[in-house]
Amino acid sequence: MEDKLMTMAEAVKKYVKNGDILDIEGFTHLICFAAGHEIIRQRKKDLIACRLTPDLIYDQMIAAGCVRKVVFSWAGNPGVGPLYGLRRAVEKGIPRNIEIEEYTHFGMVARFMAGASNLPFMHLRSFYGSTLFQKNKKIKSVKCPYTGQMFATVPALNPDVAIIQVQRVASLGNAHSWGLMGVQKEAAFASKKVIIVAEELVDSGVIRSDPNRTLIPGMIVNAVVIEPFAAHPSYALGYYNRDNQFYVDWYKISKDQASMERYISNWIFAVSNRVEYVEKLGANNVKKLKARKRLSAPVNYGY
Repeated sequence: MEDKLMTMAEAVKKYVKNGDILDIEGFTHLICFAAGHEIIRQRKKDLIACRLTPDLIYDQMIAAGCVRKVVFSWAGNPGVGPLYGLRRAVEKGIPRNIEIEEYTHFGMVARFMAGASNLPFMHLRSFYGSTLFQKNKKIKSVKCPYTGQMFATVPALNPDVAIIQVQRVASLGNAHSWGLMGVQKEAAFASKKVIIVAEELVDSGVIRSDPNRTLIPGMIVNAVVIEPFAAHPSYALGYYNRDNQFYVDWYKISKDQASMERYISNWIFAVSNRVEYVEKLGANNVKKLKARKRLSAPVNYGY
């Protein structure tokens, strides 16, 4: 079998097309800003951006004019404030009008679960008593054929491409990840194409030595990108910490479209790849964010 290694630029050019339903996954950590920046750099457009919790990277992509619709359950600058880029596009059409399609967290999880299971929809109880039925016409109801109970339903979500960041991967795409998990696995299995972005390339023997940590199997992976520091200003558990100051700074930057465009010009278009981005960030900043070593207990797979 041939390996699936390619650069971020190659992966985005090959697998992310204008108008795609796109999911850049991550839940608090392992949010692949490097992929979002390359999408902006290649001036992709009319994307339908999906994720439970769109945060700064979707805000940047919206400000760059790449997105025409956001499908989500919560949007904000975590722990700081709103996403002004998203808000400005919805309220004022700057830089363009975008649509929003809103669910609860579990509603989005259920959509990915349905997609990953090759089912047309998923049922759930939690929407009853809410006004989401009125706000989102894609939410329907169904009567259980066994009990007669009524359930809400949400349609399957099958992105054209999912970009999943992990800690380490082998060249065939078998990927290890640990720490706080969102719906990375479900999103990967639900998607038509999968790009894995990893902090580290390891031998396949490392992956086989700890199979329970293999979140994504290589058989569903189309491309493997090795990109250290790809999640910054988010974090990758065991590699580097969250750049909290950046999130605070973004609150001020994002209040004005012109200042967002300056950021995009200086930090995305003015650098050609993630290596140059990290160099611009500076060795001292990178060193400050480096994670401390805290190893887990070993396990015995012998029998």
